[in-house]
Amino acid sequence: MTDTEKSRLGPQAAYEAFLAEGRFMIQRAASTGEYLFWPKVTSPSGATDLEWVEARGTGTIYAITVNRARKGARNVALVDLDEGVRMMSTLPDVETAEIGAPVKARIEMTANGPRVVFDLAKEASA
Repeated sequence: MTDTEKSRLGPQAAYEAFLAEGRFMIQRAASTGEYLFWPKVTSPSGATDLEWVEARGTGTIYAITVNRARKGARNVALVDLDEGVRMMSTLPDVETAEIGAPVKARIEMTANGPRVVFDLAKEASA
């Protein structure tokens, strides 16, 4: 399916189709440059000229919480992407992380389909 064909799908279906191809895409309003996440049909400012663009995949942790159960622990994180939008995800390879820590996105395949998860970014000075 081409990107043009995906743009004819609803926002959620298009987002999922991009993930299935291994591409982390978010929307941007062409007229304002405003980025959006979660996929929508209009931007918060009312722009309707939305286009799909490749996310840089980098950001920082805004908040994180750990849910513990007998089966183990998992976290839920709010990540501020460098594009200026916030999304909810998880850091599957760690229990928790510091607020403000840099992260890098990757697409993980699950039984329910692909999803965007984050890993702590490696320090450039390491």
